Amino acid sequence: MSKPTPLSRTEIAAMVLSSLQDVLSQRGGSPAEPMGESTHLIGSGGVLDSLGLVTLIVDLEQKLADEYGMSLTLADERAMSQNNSPFRTIRALADHIRLLVQEVQPDGRP
Repeated sequence: MSKPTPLSRTEIAAMVLSSLQDVLSQRGGSPAEPMGESTHLIGSGGVLDSLGLVTLIVDLEQKLADEYGMSLTLADERAMSQNNSPFRTIRALADHIRLLVQEVQPDGRP
């Protein structure tokens, strides 16, 4: 069932963090430090390998569809062509998702 109100930036960041924790626990690992918006997802110091990133993206797309009725593709050509990957940190991914949500629901909350 979809929610009647659009997603806020705070809700999106919480969803990304929750999904990341799920992915890491499924893979039997977790970072030594507490995770927050500055947590690196990929690259040097990242908590995910390529398979973990794919799993995170699929999980987030599924949550957006199931909980909010939004069919979004997070790893599209636009995301892949950016100079700074939207998959480098939790903050960058949450901002990327927020942008996509605003395109679908331009009356979204801040």
